[in-house]
Amino acid sequence: MTDPPDVPRLPPRPPRSLAIHWLVDAAVAFLAVVIVALFWGVPLLPLAIAALVVGAIVAPFTRRAEIRALDARAATEEPT
Repeated sequence: MTDPPDVPRLPPRPPRSLAIHWLVDAAVAFLAVVIVALFWGVPLLPLAIAALVVGAIVAPFTRRAEIRALDARAATEEPT
């Protein structure tokens, strides 16, 4: 099998802020349970509040995972 041609590398970037991780994680938590919760009759406001709390709890973990992934990506880049 041959090596792939020169693939352009992504430029290095800093990790996203903790607020971005919190909002994205809250949105994922909300979307993950919204259909079932509405089927059970759970109102949207408590569901949204629960999603925000879950997002706040999970955000530091996802940010650390992003930092590790960015460090690994930077370590595998070939020097030019």
